[in-house]
Amino acid sequence: MGSGTPAMGKKNKNKTHIVCRRCGHKTYNVREKRCSHCGFPAPRIRHYSWAKKK
Repeated sequence: MGSGTPAMGKKNKNKTHIVCRRCGHKTYNVREKRCSHCGFPAPRIRHYSWAKKK
């Protein structure tokens, strides 16, 4: 099997993100063990000044 269209069908078997315990979004990375939305398990909630809406 090549790396083209047939390989794309094999990408949906394993879950990469599950629901985060802290923020409730489906952004907790199972392999990396970190939430991309809130930064859990870091003690402080992840936020960036450039991401705030004006």
